Amino acid sequence: MATSYLPRLIRDRVVESLADTPVVCLLGPRQVGKTTLAKRIEPERAYFTLDEPTLLEAAQQDPLGFIEGLPERVTLDEVQRAPELLLAIKSVVDRDRSPGRFLLTGSANLLLLPKAQDSLAGRMEVIYLHPLSEQEKRISQFSLLASLLEGNLSPRMVADTTPLPPAAEIICQGGYPEPNRRPPHRARQWYRQYLNAIVQRDVRDIAAIHDEDGMLRLVELLAYRTASLLNVSTLGKELGMERGTVAKYLGILERLFLVRQLPAWHRNHAKRLIKSPKLHLIDTGLAAALTRLATDQWLTQAERFGALLESHVVEQLMAQATWVDPELRFSHYRDKDQVEVDLIIERGQELWGMEVKRAASVQAKDAAGLARLADQAGKHFRGGMLIYTGRHCLKLKVPGCYAVPIGMLWGEEPGQAISSEAALRVLTGQEP
Repeated sequence: MATSYLPRLIRDRVVESLADTPVVCLLGPRQVGKTTLAKRIEPERAYFTLDEPTLLEAAQQDPLGFIEGLPERVTLDEVQRAPELLLAIKSVVDRDRSPGRFLLTGSANLLLLPKAQDSLAGRMEVIYLHPLSEQEKRISQFSLLASLLEGNLSPRMVADTTPLPPAAEIICQGGYPEPNRRPPHRARQWYRQYLNAIVQRDVRDIAAIHDEDGMLRLVELLAYRTASLLNVSTLGKELGMERGTVAKYLGILERLFLVRQLPAWHRNHAKRLIKSPKLHLIDTGLAAALTRLATDQWLTQAERFGALLESHVVEQLMAQATWVDPELRFSHYRDKDQVEVDLIIERGQELWGMEVKRAASVQAKDAAGLARLADQAGKHFRGGMLIYTGRHCLKLKVPGCYAVPIGMLWGEEPGQAISSEAALRVLTGQEP
């Protein structure tokens, strides 16, 4: 069956960068659509992938000769497989700084390589491509993040006969294009094979790891612990691994865009470093597959779905930030009284808070974390949201804060969004 394409909202930013920057690097997990996006932006641009063994060997043996032999404007796919090319690219760019010369893609975070930061500083712009956001799936121009930052939220009531949002289905579906084209049982198989392929191939590109089974067990344990405070020592004890080994493996999983550490927030920025980060799997479809969580368990596995819902909201908002405002900073809040705010968004001195609730109704006590954050942040607090699985957008007692139905996170505004079923028809080529 022919497949269609959902427009990626980061596209305009890539085009803008190519117009004034010699090297643009598109980073993100494997299979999220980096190559497809790169080819659609400039179909006439020469394209080479380092997944091809002959090209990879040539790049590794003679990096400068390889780069100098390329056409004037070129896309190099999976560049993390030959990081030695970065110095060669620097040499070529320093002789000719024409914008848009190199469009690189990578499935590992090159910025965590010290040599990459040094060699291409001031010459390269890095853009992150997340898995498909729900806003992109629905081909919606409405961004909840933009509405929050612009102060455009307002109460909105809908009929009680309106169906509740399909949160369980969306969480288990995840954001990778390929499993979104498949029925649930086939999608779960895809996710497990995807993880095995990454550990067996991509991990070897960036680190000398021989305990593939240990790495897989760690990822599965992290899927059960998503949206929880990171405790490396506890993970090590449960897995029977040294603390240093677990820390090393975590670093590799971060570089491969499988997990994310969300730092803790504090009014004194220097004190953030002594607070525990929160650990999130970047894609909830992968997490659900690894923990064998299915949509019909929404009621019986409320705690596990609650954690996945939090990770989902964090990822959706961070994805929206890449096209709304890539300079935003993200963290979480937790104090000695165990009062929490799941996500904090900062823009300069301004600050917003975000809480996530699995319930379809809200109570006054649910805003306790936002109230505490507002008190801590003082004049810098601009408002926040309590994202829940109900229908109505309601004003909370905390100034500038609203209880927001999760459908608005997905771009569901009247006349602007399409349903998840319609998005699936686009993905599977049933609609143009």
